[in-house]
Amino acid sequence: MAKQPHLLVEPGDVHDIALIPGDPGRVERIAGHCENVEHVAENREYTLVNATYEGRDLTICSTGIGCPSATIAVEELANVGVETFVRVGTTGALQSGIEIGDMVVATGAAKDEGTTKRYENAEYPAVADYETLSALVDGAEERGEDVHVGPIATDDAFYAETEEYVEDWERAGMLAVEMEAAAVFTLARRKGLAAGAICTVDGNLVEGTQKGETDDEELPEKAKNNVERAIRISLEAATRL
Repeated sequence: MAKQPHLLVEPGDVHDIALIPGDPGRVERIAGHCENVEHVAENREYTLVNATYEGRDLTICSTGIGCPSATIAVEELANVGVETFVRVGTTGALQSGIEIGDMVVATGAAKDEGTTKRYENAEYPAVADYETLSALVDGAEERGEDVHVGPIATDDAFYAETEEYVEDWERAGMLAVEMEAAAVFTLARRKGLAAGAICTVDGNLVEGTQKGETDDEELPEKAKNNVERAIRISLEAATRL
């Protein structure tokens, strides 16, 4: 098989499980907890590293923002041998009482985006793989961490999330909204692969706080700290998969 055109990898370059943050900078942050770190490729929004955590070989690859770029990452990683995907991201809460810095493990994602519609009907569910979901929840429990577990929404338009959208998601019981999980879950299911997601809350849309509003930097301090905790949970989950 030829080298993948965006990730610039080929079979043998990656491991069977990949942690996939959106932010390329978070690849290095995850790798900082690991051993045997090897930088494999870097192109556009994609930074790809191989590493070992507690004896488990894994790949870490950024996906950029949104479903189109996440889909490219999942397609190409699957082409070269990845079988399990764990999204490690950030999200905006949609229920009052979910605080900045809390963590959400998604059971499924509403497909409020356009990418998956090119693959299948909107009626088909975008759900997490049970084993991967369980590994994330068990990994959190093992570390004594609390996580919110339930459905989330995936949306394409960060700056078009109106009050009407937020109220509708809230009434539907969505815990949070982000921009990649529905595509990751959908592609993994269609390919007979596994996927899960853990995201740190960086704002609460119901309570009127959004990313970047409480600090000069993108993430509030509590969210930064809990991104670190989410990373550790995702690595713990990887050892179980």
